[in-house]
Amino acid sequence: MAETQKQTHVGQARTGIVTGASRGLGLALVRALSARGWRLVVNARDGAALERAVAGLDGVVAIAGDVTDPAHRRELVDAAGGRIDLLVNNAGVLGPSPQPSLAAYPLAQLARVYEVNVFAPLALVQEALPRMAPGAVVVDVTSDAAVEPYEGWGGYGSSKAALDQLTAILAAEQPGLLVYAVDPGDMRTQTYQEAFPGEDISHLPLPETSVPGLLALIEGTLPSGRYRARDLVAVSA
Repeated sequence: MAETQKQTHVGQARTGIVTGASRGLGLALVRALSARGWRLVVNARDGAALERAVAGLDGVVAIAGDVTDPAHRRELVDAAGGRIDLLVNNAGVLGPSPQPSLAAYPLAQLARVYEVNVFAPLALVQEALPRMAPGAVVVDVTSDAAVEPYEGWGGYGSSKAALDQLTAILAAEQPGLLVYAVDPGDMRTQTYQEAFPGEDISHLPLPETSVPGLLALIEGTLPSGRYRARDLVAVSA
């Protein structure tokens, strides 16, 4: 069903929303999608950084703001127009750096982690759903910390575990969409550096190495579910 629905849009400009697009995985994905002819509405909190990051990319509309702000979420959806083919919930926060144990985790900061990593993605999906085309794709960026009990990762990891479950239930409730939770793997990003302040992370792969796997989901017809991006590289080749 999804394959047939996607084929009906061949030749039309595909439209997507990508959050957290000023750096890291979000920016790498936006660059790849822009090169493939997508029309994109992108977000980040730092407006100047976002404008610099996407300058010169075809079909990209940059709107700075906080995904936890309902007015900003409406602005993103309105800018996308009447039909949305893709929503990528990539924006997220790590929490305190260095990360505290759960016994010492400041609850106000934990609430902020959940607000950004769990509630905002769901709220943006709710805002976008009435405009999502049949066979449209939702990608929620998750982490192996959602399933592995890493010491010190209780705040971030539990928020991603919650996002995983929300994603799985959304897939069950919206069979006309393709809904994915995607673990991009460890990457050489600012967020990862914040998780390990002072450590050398130069050995980690760049975010671009995870993009082919995301494209395999976004432009393919794999069933809704949870995937690791690097397991999908062969699929996208």
